[in-house]
Amino acid sequence: MIPLFLKTINNKLIGLGKNPIIRNMLLVGSISFLIKIVSFYKETIVASLFGLSELLDTYYIAILIPSFIQNVFIGSLKNLFIPNYINEINTTNDKGSFQTFTFYSITVLIVILTIVALVLSEFFLEYVFPGHNESYYNLIRTQLYYVLPCLFLWGYTGFLNGLQEINNNFFASTIAQIFLPVVTIVCLIFSKDHFGEMVLVIGLLLGSITSFLYTLTTSLLNKIIILGALRTNDNIIAMFKQYPSKTTSGLLTGINPFVDQFFAAQLVTGSIAAMNYGIKIPAFTVGILMISIGNVILPHFSRLINIDLQKAYFQLYKILKIIFLSSLLVTIVTIIFSENIIQILFERNEFTSEDTYIVSNIQKLALIYVPFYLCTLVCVKFLTSINENKFMAWISFWNLLLNLIMNYVLVQYYGVYGLVLSTTIVYIICSIIYVYYTYTLFKKNSISN
Repeated sequence: MIPLFLKTINNKLIGLGKNPIIRNMLLVGSISFLIKIVSFYKETIVASLFGLSELLDTYYIAILIPSFIQNVFIGSLKNLFIPNYINEINTTNDKGSFQTFTFYSITVLIVILTIVALVLSEFFLEYVFPGHNESYYNLIRTQLYYVLPCLFLWGYTGFLNGLQEINNNFFASTIAQIFLPVVTIVCLIFSKDHFGEMVLVIGLLLGSITSFLYTLTTSLLNKIIILGALRTNDNIIAMFKQYPSKTTSGLLTGINPFVDQFFAAQLVTGSIAAMNYGIKIPAFTVGILMISIGNVILPHFSRLINIDLQKAYFQLYKILKIIFLSSLLVTIVTIIFSENIIQILFERNEFTSEDTYIVSNIQKLALIYVPFYLCTLVCVKFLTSINENKFMAWISFWNLLLNLIMNYVLVQYYGVYGLVLSTTIVYIICSIIYVYYTYTLFKKNSISN
């Protein structure tokens, strides 16, 4: 009985290994795991050097707006580019015009948003993060000037990585992310005294430059850059018609971390850093699966829905079940050993046992949302592939409103813990709504067929 059971499992594993989607996910996941390990090592160095200091708080605030712009505006364009570029390949096949129009769009978009970021930092920083001295705000602004050029590098790198993923070059698109933590580590170890307070942002800038140069080189070698005349067609128009809804969804979702940091900034010094350390492990788990799953299934679903929409839905629900159950198991184990993990990773020098206690409790609350967040991610990628971006915009609006209300209430009773608890509750509710909505679409499609 036991050998037969083991043989059945072995056959299933062999079958999964032959599946190109699973192979690509495993490839991307393995590389992402390596990158996350390197990133974690970087964070241990940062924790040892800076603890829960004011400098670290200002760094997180300085990268907040550029990261927000990247995730919301630039990331939305990349996510829309992939399915619509695949439609372009399957229809008029004018790759050159599509790539050229997207490249110019990214450039114009980043120029405008960089100006907006400079204006916001110059005139509204004190109002958004009140109660600090002038040197605190100057330190944020100085670091921001180093980070803003990264927007162009992130935008072009994301565009090229999108082309790599469409062409199933997942190794090249994924490994490019390792340069940022590696270069930062080098700066922290060898150039901290030279760069001083700017060491983190300089490491970020140099890492972004290296990542872009690598991505550009591999794209040229693979001959996937095909620039053409600057003209529009139906697929380009369709992409930009979806852009307002997609960016609205991303905007409202991306505001949530900003809202959390705003509330955290009103608490004791170090609250922002504590919250960021507390979500490192959840971000580690989510980050690996988000990259390995999200980067693979978006181009996959974008192709499959044009061939067999019913099959796409069946694959969606199978993926959701596997992800939820496997991530739930990992989450439970990590919660049990939460304090030990934080102690081993961060507790040294300026990072004290009291810091470990605070951060581990934040981590436990944040880990709860991991299975639900991942299911939401899969649904978002699927809905993006079928251009259901208006629905996602509305859900993002209600999520933001709920997060604001719960932050205001819970922070009064639980401090920084209340902020993380609010985020967890919002993610759980959001996941349930997304899964239910995709199921209603599936039922409608089944009836129509």
